Amino acid sequence: MDTLDILAIAAHRDDVEQTCGGTLLRSAAMGLHTASLDLTQGEAGTRGSAAERAAEADAAAKILQVHWRQALDLPDGGIENTAENRQKIARVVRQLRPRVVILPYWQGRHPDHYKTATLGYEACFLAGLAKFETDTQPHRPFKILYASLYADVRPSFVVEITDWMEPRLQALLAYRSQYGHQSAGQGLFVPEEEIRERTFALARTYGLLGGVRYAEPFVQKEVGLIEDLMRIPVQSI
Repeated sequence: MDTLDILAIAAHRDDVEQTCGGTLLRSAAMGLHTASLDLTQGEAGTRGSAAERAAEADAAAKILQVHWRQALDLPDGGIENTAENRQKIARVVRQLRPRVVILPYWQGRHPDHYKTATLGYEACFLAGLAKFETDTQPHRPFKILYASLYADVRPSFVVEITDWMEPRLQALLAYRSQYGHQSAGQGLFVPEEEIRERTFALARTYGLLGGVRYAEPFVQKEVGLIEDLMRIPVQSI
């Protein structure tokens, strides 16, 4: 594989499609190389099996045009920030050598999601240590971002995804075991007939913040740097 530009790390298959799928699509259209790492395989999900989720993830990856996608074997519903798990992710970071890593936001309803935020960050740090597995070259991503679509926080910035809303939705709907009509988990999952409306409405909300039609939100912990005041986007008044 050529040098990787963006690696999205998520707890579950379909998390990336929900939170930053449009950004991955836009990045691929710009000629950037993208990848997705799912930490679990979906064996504990209310709907579907691990095998079904694997096939659906492969189908979604083709729609998202990612160059690489794999899943680790961390327990679904039981992700923990352990040395072993940090090492597993760090090996992938060293293998792919991304410049940008996208993680879930560090607060949320599902413990797997917010634990992945800390676990992913610490794995990226570990990957840059020279004495960690000295048979591979150290690598530390330049930028770590947090996909905050479902977090009640003000984003640091948004990425316009207007031209990629339809394939973004199709990547999500590739998970038929999760979003097709079925009785299991009816009180937890969005009804199939509402998925499109909710997906577009949420993206529209963040698009309005950035002065565009549809967008996905992100948070960065560090202060941004502007060199030219005349080129700052988004009108103030």
